[in-house]
Amino acid sequence: MQVHTLYEGSYSVDASKKFVPFNPETDNPKDRPASLFIHVQPFLVKMGDDLLLFDAGLGYSDEQGRLILHENIRKAGFSPDDVTMVLMSHLHFDHSGGMIHQVNGQTELSFPHATYVIQRGEWESAFSNKSSSYKVEIFEFLQRNAQLVLIDGSGQLTDQISYELTGAHTPFHQVFLLDDGVDKVFFGGDVLPEPEELLRKFIAKYDFDGRKAMELREEFGKKAAAENWKCLFYHAKTKATGYIRLTDGHFSID
Repeated sequence: MQVHTLYEGSYSVDASKKFVPFNPETDNPKDRPASLFIHVQPFLVKMGDDLLLFDAGLGYSDEQGRLILHENIRKAGFSPDDVTMVLMSHLHFDHSGGMIHQVNGQTELSFPHATYVIQRGEWESAFSNKSSSYKVEIFEFLQRNAQLVLIDGSGQLTDQISYELTGAHTPFHQVFLLDDGVDKVFFGGDVLPEPEELLRKFIAKYDFDGRKAMELREEFGKKAAAENWKCLFYHAKTKATGYIRLTDGHFSID
């Protein structure tokens, strides 16, 4: 398997749920009180004949009006048109914004030849949820134009792709495990978004069920260490990918 990190940028986000570009080298975090500071990085995985995208980022464009996500896919040596599946952990805007984009004032699918794979419960709750974390106009456009596969619970998408309904971050959040018989690659979405979250136990206020999320991080960390998973960290500020080690009850990331 080939894994490519599609770094979209660093941002601050406050109670307004707006993601504002943040350059750690030039911007002062003290100028943005009560804000979280996060990186956003979807992942592209080439596995056999499939080109898989894990979550779709914010969907921001560069100064030339080109979708940053598309440019990063091209830099990795692929075309956005070659993406066969978009596998969504959940539908908060920082993960779903890049599923569509604007071209000359018109909305288009970012990946017109791909199947968009989403938990049915997440899809239904995103439509009814009044939270600013969800942008209903994105889902309305997908419903009319995209190849959607709505899945329920946990199971196998293909012989090599399994999914697990975790909840915790949102009620219907899911994670994915790829296994091609040689390598295992795990995408934990926002249940395991940063390697640092394995190194310290805490309950996050931004999770739907913070205690469950904390427990799941521990559970997935132990499985990853035991089965040598390559983990993909969507919001990592340091290592975007890595192998988890467990020594004398303590996690480390290689």
